[in-house]
Amino acid sequence: MSAAVIACGALAAEVRGIARRHGWEIDVHPIPALLHNRPERIAPAVERKLSALRGRYDVLAVAYADCGSYGAIDKVLVGAGVKRLSGQHCYDVFAREEVAEALSEEPGTYFLTDFLARTFEHTVGRELGLDRHPELCEDYFRNYTRVLWLAQRPTPATRSAAQRAADRISLPLQVRQVGGAALERQLERLLESSVS
Repeated sequence: MSAAVIACGALAAEVRGIARRHGWEIDVHPIPALLHNRPERIAPAVERKLSALRGRYDVLAVAYADCGSYGAIDKVLVGAGVKRLSGQHCYDVFAREEVAEALSEEPGTYFLTDFLARTFEHTVGRELGLDRHPELCEDYFRNYTRVLWLAQRPTPATRSAAQRAADRISLPLQVRQVGGAALERQLERLLESSVS
């Protein structure tokens, strides 16, 4: 039985790694992570990818949370009979309880995943124009009080990247090691009937 996962570019490498560890024969089809800066474009991109892949695979799954689409991704998937990861955003995918706890403690928490820490200068700095207009940093981040890195694999390089991201927006960095088990469990649930 053939299976494919349409994955957010921010999760694609994690999905591939999990598939390798499990010996799953799946193809991963990423959609650019930069669409998070334009969430209204995510559902149409998922829909186009589903249309392109339909008929090529026995099973399709989607490695996206809602990601600011306000239910638009779910509308596409219900019509296609395809399931996605649960959660409002990728932070939920990795650490739902930790995110809820962090927001309860300090509502002004800005979250980083490993991917976002490593790509922050591009995905946030350049894409939001902070490299050209650093004065916008105050406007964008004035209501945040800390950066919380939800570390999946806390390597020294990723820790340095997380610190640079926090420094870039002038907020203190805190770290919670969450690993990748939550994403792995969700992928198992999505693919349990299709992978061997």
